[in-house]
Amino acid sequence: MSRMWDLSLPVSPDMLTWPGDPPVRIEPAHRIARGDAANVSEIHMGTHTGTHVDPPHHFIDGAPTVESLPLDVLMGDAVVVEIRKPTGTIGPEELEAAGLAEGDTRVLFKTPNSAIWAEPHPEFPAEYVSVGPEGANWLVQHGIRLVGVDFLSVEKRGSPGHPTHITLLGAGVIVIEGLNLSGVEPGRYQLICLPIKILGGDGAPARAVLLEA
Repeated sequence: MSRMWDLSLPVSPDMLTWPGDPPVRIEPAHRIARGDAANVSEIHMGTHTGTHVDPPHHFIDGAPTVESLPLDVLMGDAVVVEIRKPTGTIGPEELEAAGLAEGDTRVLFKTPNSAIWAEPHPEFPAEYVSVGPEGANWLVQHGIRLVGVDFLSVEKRGSPGHPTHITLLGAGVIVIEGLNLSGVEPGRYQLICLPIKILGGDGAPARAVLLEA
């Protein structure tokens, strides 16, 4: 079997969530120890918790929702690109130097953000690496159909008008957020990322893995 890397963040009440989003609660509903027939838990969390997929509907009313996303885009050849800058935005200059080839359609950005996921109780960082509006335009113009990032948002926090999200999602680019790429070397892989099939969903948690190409 090909070597596999699990890029998914574990879901727990201690995990980092986007400020203002619902916190994670996992509570027992039925327990064998209490005389119930089986163990069953109740989960409360936002649709953009941990490793998750953004469909266009996340920022564009009336646009495709998560259950309608094409699965063939969420699976297939992907390029992991390492961006070493500690903070700031990824723009055309970094993308031109990234070594993407003609025909590449899926790109995952490994940045210093991934180090956050090694912390047992991470705090929300004041700054993180994100994709800038000019970078988003570059990705669309070069035929990228899926973008993955190793933080909870592809965009800088507080960006007026959310131009990175609007540019990517408006062009039908699928966005995966909350990846942990700390153990992955830059290079070419096979990606499998399947979001929960939430009808009308503005987003959905997902299990994302890479396989050796």
